[in-house]
Amino acid sequence: MTPTSNADWSTPEGLKAIKEAVAATIPGWQPPAAYAVGLSSASSSPEPEFPHINAPGGAHNLPGVILAKVLGHDGSTATIDLTATQLEAAVAALAPAEACTTVEHPNLAAWRHVLGELRSNPARTAYAVYVGDLDDPVSSEVDAALRTHL
Repeated sequence: MTPTSNADWSTPEGLKAIKEAVAATIPGWQPPAAYAVGLSSASSSPEPEFPHINAPGGAHNLPGVILAKVLGHDGSTATIDLTATQLEAAVAALAPAEACTTVEHPNLAAWRHVLGELRSNPARTAYAVYVGDLDDPVSSEVDAALRTHL
């Protein structure tokens, strides 16, 4: 899913340009106020786990665009069941960003963690949760759980 053959994944400016290029290919794309990949609990607790949450005002927008592109989503408020195959595709598409060593990559670490959990316990479910606007109605129990962390 590399947006262009000359994309520069090694600088923050390059990552911003890649984000803009990918976002331009998503019909109706609007940057969400918050987003995260969640995972159903491995215990009796009903609370989903969120290894990393992209809260309002955060700087990690490229991962949300990459994930939305994989899912065919426009960034609006939604909770989307996320398969291991979809998450693998998102990790593969975002992994080149690690060439930029001046920024951290918490989404990649979180997504890899979720993939490991899905592989070790297929009974667990992963979710992509987008909150388009904090005033939007809650889209699911997983969305509600995410919003308690914002």
